[in-house]
Amino acid sequence: MTKPYDPADEGAQMSFDGRMAYGDYLSLDMLLNAQKTWTDTHDEMLFIIQHQTSELWMRLAIHELTAARAHLIDGHSRQAFKMLARVARIFEQLNSAWDVLRTMTPSDYTAFRDALGQSSGFQSHQYRQIEFMLGNRNKAMLRPHAHRADLVELLENELAQPSLYDVAIRALSQSFALPDAVVNRDVSEPYAPSPEVQAAWTEVYRAPEIHWELYELAEKLVDFEDYFRRWRFNHVTTVERVIGFKRGTGGTGGVSYLRRMLDVELFPELWHLRTEL
Repeated sequence: MTKPYDPADEGAQMSFDGRMAYGDYLSLDMLLNAQKTWTDTHDEMLFIIQHQTSELWMRLAIHELTAARAHLIDGHSRQAFKMLARVARIFEQLNSAWDVLRTMTPSDYTAFRDALGQSSGFQSHQYRQIEFMLGNRNKAMLRPHAHRADLVELLENELAQPSLYDVAIRALSQSFALPDAVVNRDVSEPYAPSPEVQAAWTEVYRAPEIHWELYELAEKLVDFEDYFRRWRFNHVTTVERVIGFKRGTGGTGGVSYLRRMLDVELFPELWHLRTEL
């Protein structure tokens, strides 16, 4: 009779008493006990895990965006490009997650929707932080976090820093003359598109061999926003499929609110210049 395979025969560690194990390193006991359901319905577990894993991916996106911005400020473009490419792939993962959630029918969701109370993804402070980091800076969106002074402080600290696009425009200004009102604007306010910025980016695209780092930076930003737009679109489609045009649990218009978000451009000149080429 063949002896069953034993990984220990090839040196695998099999005893972890008092030693670092996989579950210890990843804090799996805490992580896997964080799925507290509020009803006895089957699909609530799917709903909770979908949103918890999305928050974990957003946690990584913030980590990467923070480092990418710092590298761009320090002039280390190569390192920043790798991180921006990773963030785009993170949002590819987030897009795929909607496919799983869409297996939940309206009947499945209705069975536990009341248990959500007023909670809503609209209140995700990490999503808000990502939007602020990218330049979509609407101070009205601080209000859903007013009950948490620590979160308001976190988001206000982000508003005090230049967004990723502000940093990209400052890099652009090293090769092209841009208005002082753009380069040294109040970064806590929403960004307004500038014809001078668009003209400069257009020149980058007309002569990429001369402005290769700026060209690659622009394409990394567009690549990321492409996935970000898809994520928003998938969000709208999923919500409409599951609840139709009901109001969201957080009080928003639901689909109508999400559709309005589809019109938000993070890096407007990088999209508009394509018409001019």
